[in-house]
Amino acid sequence: MSVKVIMTWDIASEHEQEYFEFVIGEWVPGVQRLGLQPVDAWATVFGSYPQIQVGLLADDAASARKIMASKDWGALEDRLLTFVQNFSYKVVPARNGFQF
Repeated sequence: MSVKVIMTWDIASEHEQEYFEFVIGEWVPGVQRLGLQPVDAWATVFGSYPQIQVGLLADDAASARKIMASKDWGALEDRLLTFVQNFSYKVVPARNGFQF
């Protein structure tokens, strides 16, 4: 059964430009190389919710966890954490549309 890795965070205001360059230039291609497919990207413009929510599709929970335990995933996550705060993620069964 397909799963989504749902990730949320807030962009650190002092790193906005570097964040966008990293996400487009390194993070998206990196997660795709590891075998996760970006399927959702949401931005909160009003309210007290995480600023960014991203959904990454994996074939199954075991594949997602194996990818997320890899050295390459750790490097991408560590780099992302230099630009964001309030980071969290979870692995859930995939459904169409918005999932939180």
